[in-house]
Amino acid sequence: MMIRTASALAGAVALGLGAALVASAQAPPAGPSYTAKGQLQYPADYRRWVYLSSGLDMSYRPGPPMPGMSQFDNVFVDPAAYDAFLKTGTWPDKTVMVLEARRGEQNGSINKAGRFQTDRVGVEVHLKDTARFKASDGFAGGWAFVAFDGEGPGQLLPTTEACYACHQAHAAVDTTFVQFYPTLKPVAAAKGTFSAAYLAEEAAAKPKP
Repeated sequence: MMIRTASALAGAVALGLGAALVASAQAPPAGPSYTAKGQLQYPADYRRWVYLSSGLDMSYRPGPPMPGMSQFDNVFVDPAAYDAFLKTGTWPDKTVMVLEARRGEQNGSINKAGRFQTDRVGVEVHLKDTARFKASDGFAGGWAFVAFDGEGPGQLLPTTEACYACHQAHAAVDTTFVQFYPTLKPVAAAKGTFSAAYLAEEAAAKPKP
């Protein structure tokens, strides 16, 4: 009886360790990963992350979109950052957000109206790493933008790019456009984490009585 009990216990421990190893192998890495040269690694598993929203032909400038071109922008965030946002209404350090751009097509299969997504045309990452991206270097809040050409290491965008100033001026939460993420906007409202600039823009956009 003692031998059988010990054997069963050993088997249970082995199974438990095996399950833990499998879970660890399947779990996405926490935070951003960099090459030896300091370039951001391509987040290959981002399609398994938390999906936040899609925009179709969005533009932050007045006027119609480019003729003959339609594009979907899909946004994903790493699961750990998403869980933290649900608790606090803001993003923790090491947050990684992916914007995936895909062509919008009208003609295909049985589709008779509207548009659907096809080929991927670009990937850009917005990440928060306060140890690497210093406010003294122009990275507000430790946030940076990185563009990818294919699935190799990314290219850090300089802080002179318009995306930095635009996000700092108009973002709803922590330089991110939470105003366009329908599952997170109520969280930020409940936690009181909307930026003053965003609240002022919202108030100004409301029709006057």
